[in-house]
Amino acid sequence: MTRKDFGLNPAVLGQSSWTPTSSPPSTPSPTLLLSDGAIVNATSSPYDRFLATTLTSEAGWGRDLLNITSTDSSSVVWCRNESAMPHEETFVEFYETARFVTGLILYPCICIPGLLGNALTLIVLWERNMRTSTNAFLSALAVSDSIKLINDLLYFLSILLLRTDDTIGNRAYGYLYPYAHFIFSMSVCVSSWLTVSVAVERYIMVCHPTRARHLCSRQRAVTVCVAVFVIMTTLALPSALRYKTVECVVPDTGAIMLEVQLTEMWRNPTFVEAYNWAQNLLRSVIPLLVLVALNTCIISAVRKTRANKKNNSRHRVTVMMIIVILAFLVCITPDAIMSTVFNLGYHEASNLVKGIREFTDTLLAFNAATNFVIYCLFNKVFLQSFQRLCCKTTVTKKWQTEMDESQYKRLSDAKPNFNNNCSPQRL
Repeated sequence: MTRKDFGLNPAVLGQSSWTPTSSPPSTPSPTLLLSDGAIVNATSSPYDRFLATTLTSEAGWGRDLLNITSTDSSSVVWCRNESAMPHEETFVEFYETARFVTGLILYPCICIPGLLGNALTLIVLWERNMRTSTNAFLSALAVSDSIKLINDLLYFLSILLLRTDDTIGNRAYGYLYPYAHFIFSMSVCVSSWLTVSVAVERYIMVCHPTRARHLCSRQRAVTVCVAVFVIMTTLALPSALRYKTVECVVPDTGAIMLEVQLTEMWRNPTFVEAYNWAQNLLRSVIPLLVLVALNTCIISAVRKTRANKKNNSRHRVTVMMIIVILAFLVCITPDAIMSTVFNLGYHEASNLVKGIREFTDTLLAFNAATNFVIYCLFNKVFLQSFQRLCCKTTVTKKWQTEMDESQYKRLSDAKPNFNNNCSPQRL
């Protein structure tokens, strides 16, 4: 005798492909009696309700049904049979391969060195000679990137558990994913606008140096960073309510599993379309357009003043920021195309889309992990500070301090006054 002989009703969200052979009784009784004396009703766990409605005595379940007064199978949540869904029949191997390559190979190779690099970045930028307005933005960017990398590292652990212990891995994935999606959205939004902020500051310093003294200060930079974190986190809050974790019963085995499903709010097409457009515009489209315009202006200004040796120290920082912005543009563009042009989602999407998402998200993780290398290659003062921290016994010939544009301006203003005061007076 099989389960199909008892007319079970998989009436949860219409996601199960297991068709009942008959309908449950029209007037169910509120309680059921099991052989170990347990009472099963509508408030019981899905597992007990499943046992009470299947009338089976398979070995290993531990309970036999002696007296059943009715079945209440409509309250059982059945796990989605993905293999029976039309869009899940294809690209299964592609998605599994993509998740294996990115989740188990690339993520640990990117996230662990990236977290170490961001920690070193924060330590170096906290040095007294590195406390400038630009470095305030870079410190906040390192914090945001570290949040993203920790989130990706937890994803790696979930995928690893799914391959080693399916039960523990399913619970880890089911409980972590709804929150991980929110952290991902928040960190990407914050990183986007911190990059825009530092690009705006560098544009002012290069293209409008006379205004930089009043507009570019460390205190103002810290205020902007805090505002970016608060506003972008608020914008990403609906992402925390996108998914919910539910217990479900696997029809073929009776096992209890966790499944990630869309919440009722995210089943509203009007809300989903409006929020996705707002988020995509603020997370990727607008930052991309602003960064392209600012980077073009900055590069043009640097090329015009490249011959001026007095500006070499400032130009090195500017070139470093140009590389940071270009790397960000390259890494976020695929994600922007997936989200905005094709309006493709995440967990609820097809295997093809989820497989591509694995690689676009890996690009974002790569961008979050590589800024430390860029700073070392293109910022002599940063590299010198890092070397001094690592090798305190090393004696540097010339210790340099990175200055704000306001400090450059004050020094340039002080030179004429110094010359006037030191000029010989006529007798």
